[in-house]
Amino acid sequence: MQYRDLGKTGKKASIIGFGAEYLDRKPYERVEEVINRVLEQGINMMDLFMPGSEVRRNIGQALGSRRKQIQIQGAIGSVDLKEQYDISRDLDTCKRYFESLLTDLGTDYIDFGMFFFMDTEEALRQIIDNGIVAYAQELKKQGVIHHIGATSHNAHVARQMVEMGLLETLMFSVNPAFDMNAGDVSIDGLMDSLEDRRLEGVSPERAALYLACEQRGVGITTMKTLGAGKLLSKATSPFKDALTVGQCIHYALTRPAIASVMLGYSTAAEVDEACRYLTLTDEEKDYGNVAHAAPGLMHGACVYCNHCQPCPVSINIASVNRYRDIARLDLANIPPSIVQHYNSLVAKGGECIACGSCEERCPFGVEIINNMADAAEIFGA
Repeated sequence: MQYRDLGKTGKKASIIGFGAEYLDRKPYERVEEVINRVLEQGINMMDLFMPGSEVRRNIGQALGSRRKQIQIQGAIGSVDLKEQYDISRDLDTCKRYFESLLTDLGTDYIDFGMFFFMDTEEALRQIIDNGIVAYAQELKKQGVIHHIGATSHNAHVARQMVEMGLLETLMFSVNPAFDMNAGDVSIDGLMDSLEDRRLEGVSPERAALYLACEQRGVGITTMKTLGAGKLLSKATSPFKDALTVGQCIHYALTRPAIASVMLGYSTAAEVDEACRYLTLTDEEKDYGNVAHAAPGLMHGACVYCNHCQPCPVSINIASVNRYRDIARLDLANIPPSIVQHYNSLVAKGGECIACGSCEERCPFGVEIINNMADAAEIFGA
């Protein structure tokens, strides 16, 4: 494994990290398998935003006496409502869920306390006005939180937080599709070494964020590095061809301030596949030929992140979008298994009441209401 300085925190981060989301609702044996392989590979960064106690207890049990081998990003503001992810800016609620995270994991500290889903200026005002920032700062004084960070998909809001001095680390959505300008923008500058820091092909606002983080010593860990897998398929990639896992990792690791790429794993084999990056040649890492003629950003494409939840009529929006996207690849030959999975959903696209709350939460501008109606037409429900 290779390690980088995580900003000015004094911590070293493995360049390959671990997003634990895919362990949610998995049996303990699977959780233990993945955790064991993560530690064997020398991965020392974990993002744990899920509010459910079961997955957090499973992770804590699997870590056991090895807790100090991994640095955990724990969310402040991630809660659940009727078993669906939700966001809270209420101080007492945030306290309850964060303190239960410590209990569930069986630990007395979290390495990085992360303000969760900071995508709007309203969210920024709320964590300040409601005392959540002060709460995190007090926990840091007590040693319960070692460092304070945030997760965000919005470069403008993230940069505000950085420039206000609120953050020591940032988890941000980084991949070439998100970063590329619309049109046929050259990415030659993006292929330069870390030392050169040339960002001609990156949107100015995102480039400014990365540079501001580097300037202020705020280390970045990444999410959405594979674009929910869409970058790995020629059918769904916004580029002329699919990228490989290694190319996506390399793209993220060549942005300023980025220390670790947090990928999700549901099996030990997937951990090994991510870590294969460490053995790739420069030619195998090079994404230039694939991304050279970028047609634009992935704006409007669902990446199944679940930030749209909760739905007032309990639609699993990410699942509906995922099955819809798969069906649309070949409407004349929809796999029977996809039809079966869709039909097994508790609530389907046709039950959408078009309230719009999901679209307000979506960080990628997905037209969810239209997608729900389209899914209902495709699957007949």
